[in-house]
Amino acid sequence: MTSQNTPLKQQRIAVIGYGSQGRAHALNLRDSGFNVIIGARPNGPSFQKARADGFTVTDPANAAAEADLVALLTPDMQQPQVFEEAIKPNLRPGAALLFAHGFNVHFGQIKPEAVWDIILVAPKGPGALVRREYEAGHGVPCLVAVHQDVSGQALSRAQDYAHGIGGARGGLITTSFAEETETDLFGEQAVLCGGVTELVVRGFETLVEAGYQPEVAYFECMHELKLIVDLLHEGGMAKMHQFISETAQYGDLTRGPRIVDADTKARMKTILEEIKTGQFAREWVGEYKSGNQQYQALKEADLKHPIEQVGEKLRARMPWLNPAQRAKAAADAAQKKAAATA
Repeated sequence: MTSQNTPLKQQRIAVIGYGSQGRAHALNLRDSGFNVIIGARPNGPSFQKARADGFTVTDPANAAAEADLVALLTPDMQQPQVFEEAIKPNLRPGAALLFAHGFNVHFGQIKPEAVWDIILVAPKGPGALVRREYEAGHGVPCLVAVHQDVSGQALSRAQDYAHGIGGARGGLITTSFAEETETDLFGEQAVLCGGVTELVVRGFETLVEAGYQPEVAYFECMHELKLIVDLLHEGGMAKMHQFISETAQYGDLTRGPRIVDADTKARMKTILEEIKTGQFAREWVGEYKSGNQQYQALKEADLKHPIEQVGEKLRARMPWLNPAQRAKAAADAAQKKAAATA
């Protein structure tokens, strides 16, 4: 086994979990010259996919035993069991255990012994984007944090790993497990997922209930959202104001605060407090352990909403929205062009 003071590129990294983030991290690390093995359930879909991608694949326990750094990238609710059964008995003292989200460590679902570096590298984007940006020569910004530094090299290990997945190209921000976890959950619940989707659905309902066509309501409240998000993503409020009409700007500035007002912010503060006190974590862990009945019922109701039915029909008329179909169309066009010039 290599020394804990050896640069990470000369050590062995075990990626446990080969889903969205796991696959992206593993491929990017390998392309950056790191020594990567995969830990996955034997003969499961992830095991087979990792093997097809050319990795050495073994079960999580063996992967942990062979590694200098273990990246635990299974879903949050699966991590405590994987840690107890595969990592805790096998990861050698002085090695590092890395997370891409601090949930389980911060809320005490995983309580690592004081013999390993406990670090975090959290890309600010889904796995597919982490991989796509890396392949394009760019990178998704990453948060890095140290919960426990046994080797004296914990931060360096986290930074090296972040470099390996392309995160340094987009920028690294040093944080803590608490800050990453609490802000990530808040963003998901109050803005990015819960907030935005509820705003879209309520807007759609308001227009339809007023007698407007569902298809028109869909375009106004769902479809065109991407146009605004892209402007915000590329250049913040300034670029959005630059590219929308003065009428839209005036409506934004005078009506927006009437929709999202001080009462909304007060409820956001309540949600943040529930996150900080661990109330949300306890609720979610309890729901998962009890069989996810409420979660499944809420999700099913969400997916049966009329906006989904209308959207499915409209998106079928726009095949270019599908990345696979866009890629096929581009390949077909390139083939036709090559044949025409041959």
